[in-house]
Amino acid sequence: MADAVGADGVVPRARPDGPLMDFWQPAYIGVGSNLNDPRSQVLRAFGSLAEISDTRVVLVSRLYSSQPAGPVAQPDFVNAVAGVITRLSAEALLVQLRAIESAFGRPDRHEKWGPRVIDLDILVFGRERRTGPDLTLPHPGVVERNFVLYPLADIAPDLEVPGLGRVAGLKGRIASTGLRAL
Repeated sequence: MADAVGADGVVPRARPDGPLMDFWQPAYIGVGSNLNDPRSQVLRAFGSLAEISDTRVVLVSRLYSSQPAGPVAQPDFVNAVAGVITRLSAEALLVQLRAIESAFGRPDRHEKWGPRVIDLDILVFGRERRTGPDLTLPHPGVVERNFVLYPLADIAPDLEVPGLGRVAGLKGRIASTGLRAL
């Protein structure tokens, strides 16, 4: 597992734990930061996603500035979404995302709704629907977060979020308040 960012600012490739799937699965990953030059952190994260073994970044959204949610006073976020295809299972992809977060300096334990150098969330993984202690698919905040739906609509407006509806329709139900394309 990668545990350090290389000199080029990218997390080195790591082999996933467990077997690979026999097919490529689409997945959408939310990317956000509000510390240490957030725009730069999000762009570095795109590079790190591209280095995950058996995963290919296919699309990336525009970057958006968003006001923080929750009760903690903190700087605005920069958010985006990456569309990938992967042969990893959802669990193995999540392990890789957590390794990237760790390499960027995000602590394992952090304040809910608090500031963060990087946040990587699996929003949608193929057609999977599940609820578990470590992974819920689709991500439970997708339908209520404009900083997720607007960038997701940039790259996949016709995506059917399992059990929730089409991205363009979901986006149409939520205001862009506090959100600005960069």
